[in-house]
Amino acid sequence: MKISAFHFTSFIAVLAVVSSPAYAYDPDPLQDFCVAVNDSKAAVFVNGKICRDPKTVTSDDFFICGFNKPGNTSNPFGSRVTHAFVDDLPGLNTLGISMVRIDIEPNGVNPAHEHPRASEILVVLEGTLYVGFITTNPPNPNDKNKLFAKILHPGDVFVFPKGLIHFQYNIGKTSAVAIASLNSQNPGIMTLSKAVFGSEPPVRPDVLTKSFQVDEEVVEDLQSLPWMGNN
Repeated sequence: MKISAFHFTSFIAVLAVVSSPAYAYDPDPLQDFCVAVNDSKAAVFVNGKICRDPKTVTSDDFFICGFNKPGNTSNPFGSRVTHAFVDDLPGLNTLGISMVRIDIEPNGVNPAHEHPRASEILVVLEGTLYVGFITTNPPNPNDKNKLFAKILHPGDVFVFPKGLIHFQYNIGKTSAVAIASLNSQNPGIMTLSKAVFGSEPPVRPDVLTKSFQVDEEVVEDLQSLPWMGNN
């Protein structure tokens, strides 16, 4: 049976559509939530921001300074995260990138936290850091979440996958400095201790007592602390 050029071309086109992966998908959210509203007059944002008239844009919209200066680490964590997110650097809007400087005193920590909207790549400039992240969803209920950790020295690079709990701890005798890049203009920061014990209104103590398997007095003591951030 002879196949015409038209039928052969049609077959190839169909085969390409069937065998190729779908490229349509929902974009990652860049806000904690976006409540749907059936109102055509409601304000419309682009990645959580209203775009400025291009005629009024200047070079300063794409510029930020100060990453050469140490952050103030006088807090209970002994660390400071200086960030260049879209709120600090308007030109980042829609570009999907951001950056932070991390300063950590000896025995200081950038406490366990996660970025719900970004992966992170970190390079150490000064000092010695113990860093790591923890996986989710163990294959079996009785399995433990796995820790991936390394000791980093100046020039070393480490990657933290999107949404996973991670930390940096200064195990050296001098201050440590690191620079990290994230693939979101607004990656979000969820510091676990602050979120769990310092929320407003507070989580019911009996929920946390059961969750962490500790006495209610321990939970109440933790909730009474003035939880603060380091950024």
